[in-house]
Amino acid sequence: MTPTQLRAFATVVRLGSVKAAAAELEVTEAAVSLHVGQLRKELGDRLFTRTGAGLAFTPGGLRLASRAVEMLGLQDRTVMEVRQAGGGRRLLRLGASSMFAEYAAPGLIGLFAERARDLDVELSIHKAGEFEALLHTRALDATIGPRGAGDHPTITITHFLNYQVTAVVAPGHPMAGTEPGPAQLRDQTWLLGPSATEDSGVVPGMLHRIGVPEERQRIFQSHAAALEEVKHGTGIALALGFAVSRDVSTGSLAEVRGSLLHAPGTWNIWTLADHQAPPEALELGRFVTTPRATQAMLRGPGTTVGRFKPSVHVTLWS
Repeated sequence: MTPTQLRAFATVVRLGSVKAAAAELEVTEAAVSLHVGQLRKELGDRLFTRTGAGLAFTPGGLRLASRAVEMLGLQDRTVMEVRQAGGGRRLLRLGASSMFAEYAAPGLIGLFAERARDLDVELSIHKAGEFEALLHTRALDATIGPRGAGDHPTITITHFLNYQVTAVVAPGHPMAGTEPGPAQLRDQTWLLGPSATEDSGVVPGMLHRIGVPEERQRIFQSHAAALEEVKHGTGIALALGFAVSRDVSTGSLAEVRGSLLHAPGTWNIWTLADHQAPPEALELGRFVTTPRATQAMLRGPGTTVGRFKPSVHVTLWS
């Protein structure tokens, strides 16, 4: 079996149709069918059949799909590592939730990269629900964000930092220093960063508990941009407590009281279990629990953009 055949089959499994796989791979449907046919002949397994509801995969087909993803991921990483070795550089591909990436990642990455001058760190933003698949496919080496729901037997998840999310407004806002009820909160304009669009996490959970309707939510490209808009007195925001503590102490922002407007969260590092993680990911996993790393994250951005290579994917909401 060849990488081309495995990639074609894995894409069929992920998208659920030969047509969709051909479109993503930018080849003809006949080419995808040919690659799948060659795998069927070599392995002696139908792999999948077409039904009225879509594709039905055989047990062997599902097993091949899992192995194909792992093999392709290892192939991609091997190519990358060989190229890096030629240039004397290593690369750590780190994924993170949006709030961590904006507030804590710069300080952490700056300090971590200083310890290994031959290491580049590529940062990208993802939802926590994608972490496990990204690690298993070797698309990322480590991820940082909430722990998430359910068990992850093939993943090692290490907790390293607690944080608080709080609600803030401009000092002259009617809700500054008050304890409004749920009905009042639902009528406010909510100025929010990208974490509000995630499937799970502290911020979506708070909005759900309050019952904030979508039409009352304005989503900005960054949490900092949302906070700047809050300072103009046009709405209420949910922010990291340590990130707004200085603005609150100087009077640039004011907290809004109430149990619905304060919630704890945790940041955790995810890596593959059983020593399958790359050495750089394991090294970061050990470093992120140290006091120096904690100080760097809480202190905020401690490095310039050129110190690491961010690959941030931003989705815009109107």
